[in-house]
Amino acid sequence: MLLGVMTNSSDTKTAVAISSRKLPATKQTSTSNDGKWRTFHKHAGLMQYVPSGVFFARAKVAGIVKRASLETDVFTVAQDRLRAKKKELQRPPEPDAPAVTFKDAKALYLADIENDHALAPETKRYWQYRVGALLKAWPGLDGMKLDKITVPQCRAWGHRFAEKFEAVNFNNTLAALRNILKRGGLGRDKNPAFALKRLGAKPKELTLPEPAQFEKMVEAIATSGAGQSRHCADLVEFLAFSGCRISEARLVQWQHVDIERGEIKIHNAKRSKKSTAHNLRFIPIIPPMRRLLDRLRVQNKPESIERVCVLGECQKSLDRACKIVGCARITHHDLRHLFASHCIESGVDIPTVSRWLGHVDGGALAMKVYGHLRRAHSQDMAAKVTFGQTLPENVTPLPTAQAAALR
Repeated sequence: MLLGVMTNSSDTKTAVAISSRKLPATKQTSTSNDGKWRTFHKHAGLMQYVPSGVFFARAKVAGIVKRASLETDVFTVAQDRLRAKKKELQRPPEPDAPAVTFKDAKALYLADIENDHALAPETKRYWQYRVGALLKAWPGLDGMKLDKITVPQCRAWGHRFAEKFEAVNFNNTLAALRNILKRGGLGRDKNPAFALKRLGAKPKELTLPEPAQFEKMVEAIATSGAGQSRHCADLVEFLAFSGCRISEARLVQWQHVDIERGEIKIHNAKRSKKSTAHNLRFIPIIPPMRRLLDRLRVQNKPESIERVCVLGECQKSLDRACKIVGCARITHHDLRHLFASHCIESGVDIPTVSRWLGHVDGGALAMKVYGHLRRAHSQDMAAKVTFGQTLPENVTPLPTAQAAALR
């Protein structure tokens, strides 16, 4: 008899537990098209994730739908917790501490950049560099209160900065200044940096060395007597024969060089994380590059994981060589332009050159930059342009009546 009482008591507890999980009638619920979510008509904001049975609270705040778990699969418990959870979801977020000084706003701005998952590391470093350039050109800016920064002060900085740097650098540094002040809470109407106008950025005129000058430059670098002179010359040649950016050249290892297939695998440096384009490209090993690679293999006997270019920069050596040869100063990036120009002058079509450079626009940028080539090549091409019939070299055309009258 006692056993029967215990059994009846256990059955009663089980029945109570089951009844507490009992859901309302089917007519009082709706299920999403995928069958994963159930909503309850008489309990606004209550949802159930069908696969697990767990209940959720749902609230719409400023047009944004928010959802949070009620941490139970019991309907009656979910009912009890729903109201408090909805209030929690509808509570406005705690505002950031107001930025009082420029330094405060700068910290918030740099933190936003660092935490932006869509920005490439190179892009993050670039904007950090631009902020550094701004502070260097405006001493004391870090300690200024945001509401004390005036339009005349911004104009004075802009005048100084524009006199020393190119338009692109000015525009991007101005953008950093605007965004920092904006991040500190200054709207466009109260943001003094918006009183400054951006400069028109003119395309840089390419003044590149002729082939004979380039050979003399490489020789001048290699024989300078410095401890790393040969490595500097190797880097200059690698950049000129590959069209790589300097940041890309630093990543090239011997395992990326495929002599048999005649190509080098390059990791694209300027590829947005939001882009669907591939992060790799393959460039051909042109004859001068092959000679360079053969010599480096014999001299260095490198391992596969070693870098092809021992050094990561050579600008000072380039500057010295340009002075010795008597040509305009060129940079690491100008050697990329030199590669593209030689390819186009050799008859390679612009879309192909564009792919070798890692562009993804089908050649639009390459056409804009390299549409005009060096003057010597331009004159050679101009000599081939004729109108009408051409005459043999031993035939002298008779003067026209108009020309005879002028004589």
